[in-house]
Amino acid sequence: MKKVWIYWVLGPLTLAVALALFTQTGEKPVIKYFPIDQSKAFESFETALEYDAEEDEDEYKVSWKVASKSSSPVYLRQDVSLLYVNGRLKGVVSKWKENTDVIKKETSLHGEDSQKYQAVSFHHGEVHEGENGIKSMQATSKDELYVIDSPHSVRSAFKEPETEEEKEWKQRLDHSIEQQIEAQWQELMTHYQVPRDKYTAVALTELADYKDKPFPGTSEADSERIKGQLWEGLYKNYVLGISDTKSSHPIQSYIPLILFDKDGKHLLVLYEDDTGKKHQLIQYY
Repeated sequence: MKKVWIYWVLGPLTLAVALALFTQTGEKPVIKYFPIDQSKAFESFETALEYDAEEDEDEYKVSWKVASKSSSPVYLRQDVSLLYVNGRLKGVVSKWKENTDVIKKETSLHGEDSQKYQAVSFHHGEVHEGENGIKSMQATSKDELYVIDSPHSVRSAFKEPETEEEKEWKQRLDHSIEQQIEAQWQELMTHYQVPRDKYTAVALTELADYKDKPFPGTSEADSERIKGQLWEGLYKNYVLGISDTKSSHPIQSYIPLILFDKDGKHLLVLYEDDTGKKHQLIQYY
């Protein structure tokens, strides 16, 4: 098997968790990639964002659920999910259990004004099979929700717009969010002198779109390994940094940008934390 070297280059993280949404079960959870176990699979896995209930005239509630079920109990199961509101990180939930097949986690948060909610989750299993060594199972899921809360219209929520008014609100929110995110991504690429034409850009929240197809510039045979190693690095360097923060700032980090090298040799992860510090992670295939 080809030997793979992975290098993660970064500075210290000082992100804060808005609404105290970081949750973990156990002492020190870890996501570690091992070769994929072809005999194991997820029977189901999902991320779900739902408009839950009206709180009052000014606030509403959004339910954020993460769940997965493997075909049989495995040594270690873990799900981690990241939530972005209008393109900015607002919370992370992580739950792990030993010798189980089911992971479920539900969190609710209060919202106000018109918002676009996006969540992306990584579902992971660590399989121990004695002499056969340690293997992995993995899946990625996502969901998004628009909540329209304006003095000029009745409060509503949707995943796909149906009425003309919903279509207009979706276009308005998407355009505003994309402008802000693109401006930061461009600033990051300029800072790290990254030639965009040499890469295929994918937002972190879009990783679940590659469930049945390889990442850009990678082969189908290598894509699952690259995906597992990518999430291993993201969890260690991006997610766990959130739980260790001593900052009192609300989270301001925009959705990270993942850049896949068109020559199929490496990928980059670029993002800026809530203090304005820029980070670049590099993963060689």
